[in-house]
Amino acid sequence: MTQHCGLVAVIGAPNAGKSTLVNALVGQKVAIVSAKAQTTRARLMGIALEGEAQIILADTPGIFDPKRRLDRAMVSAAWEGAQEADAILLVVDGRKKKREYLQSILESLSGRPERKILVLNKVDETAKEPLLVAAQELAGDGQFDEVFFVSALTGDGVPQLKKRLAELMPESPWHYPEDQVSDASERLLACEITREQIYRQLHDELPYDSIVRPESYKTRPDGSVEIHQQIVIARDSQKGIVLGKGGSKLKSIGEAARKELAELLGQKVHLFLHVKVDERWEDDKEIYEEIGLDWVK
Repeated sequence: MTQHCGLVAVIGAPNAGKSTLVNALVGQKVAIVSAKAQTTRARLMGIALEGEAQIILADTPGIFDPKRRLDRAMVSAAWEGAQEADAILLVVDGRKKKREYLQSILESLSGRPERKILVLNKVDETAKEPLLVAAQELAGDGQFDEVFFVSALTGDGVPQLKKRLAELMPESPWHYPEDQVSDASERLLACEITREQIYRQLHDELPYDSIVRPESYKTRPDGSVEIHQQIVIARDSQKGIVLGKGGSKLKSIGEAARKELAELLGQKVHLFLHVKVDERWEDDKEIYEEIGLDWVK
């Protein structure tokens, strides 16, 4: 059988469900998910298989109006992920009736040569008629080649979308081994899992300006993995939030991250976390390189 392989860029506004959709298409978790906007920071590749086709999915940061250096780097990474893709998926939250926020994205997509597919997500939470209206409004000018209605959370419509993407992939040898599901290193994945737990457990208590940095990642003689990470926050006043009373919150974050990492890696994990305050971490070029973002001025 002839192999096919290609790149699909998954773009959209923050909280459209891009990472959840990538995870659903891959068939397992490769990208962290949170209700917090702009959870995805760097471009991450998820690798899905469908028959003889390998679909490389570029899960990109949400596209929004950038105000800080980190914001500009994230938006740049999103558009970079769409360069020369075999298809671009614009993922839209089907629940939202006002869609003015999409105007700049639609304008940027206009005239691009890539095949463009509109994906209306979260259909499990939306009545059918508003979805059809949204599809007509967004795809009525002929900019999109196809429209799909899916729920990345429940899986509704995902197999049909995956099948169609496989059909669009050009004839090419696979770029990754059959059992590889992401291009992220285990070091980076481990940091992302910890950052996801920070978002889940602290909710709105901790502002967006935090990062998890890898310090060391090594395999012990018994086959278990020892991981040391640094949680960097911008202000000293945030330290107590992350630590919790007697260190209880940091312990809870570490235990949840360790458990999920052990399941993902299939081996015992020893995770050690500590907190550092650095008011200017967003101006640290090394941090951007660690998380796979280009340095922007």
